[in-house]
Amino acid sequence: MYIAVAGNIGSGKSTLTKLLAKHYGWEARFETVDDNPYLEDYYRNIHRWSFNLEVFFLKERFRDMIDISQANHTIIQDRTIYEGVYVFMENNKDMGNLSERDHETYMELFEQMMSVVRQPDLLIYLRASVPHLVGNIQKRGREYEQQMKLDYLENLNKRYDDFIYNRYKGKVMTVEKDELDFLNNPKDLAQIVDRIDSQLFGLFTPQM
Repeated sequence: MYIAVAGNIGSGKSTLTKLLAKHYGWEARFETVDDNPYLEDYYRNIHRWSFNLEVFFLKERFRDMIDISQANHTIIQDRTIYEGVYVFMENNKDMGNLSERDHETYMELFEQMMSVVRQPDLLIYLRASVPHLVGNIQKRGREYEQQMKLDYLENLNKRYDDFIYNRYKGKVMTVEKDELDFLNNPKDLAQIVDRIDSQLFGLFTPQM
């Protein structure tokens, strides 16, 4: 199977991916952040580096998708190729950071990639408010994220909701993140595991 965790910056995707991989014995796949050669430049000058960053992420996520499609075991992925396109890239385009020419080139690449990959069997969407995201971003202390503007996060949140509820055609499980602490509260993690068991294996319908 192929499971994915989706959500805005600071929503807890990596943490939940690690916890679920450990619980189920799945292989975890994470997006390239610390080794990304464009990320710090991007946050310093978004307009200049948007196309470079988006193409780098597209390349990395497509490589992961190929590996996932060839795997004979369950993989859980932190952020999908679809979010990169329909949330982050489109947000950059509407902010004026990608030209029409760059956008067309990017979308042609993406559409060709879609002919050889498949959707996740389950997409877990971590939905969080902007104050919750800001709190998590401050806690983890990545220097290049500290100057992130609130309206940037708000725009991404709106795009995530539109992508999940209006554009994505696969199976989605939404987790309202603000009231949960699945890292430090085992009961919160157990609630999510129960829902996943129900979605994937039909074991029971949890009371939420």
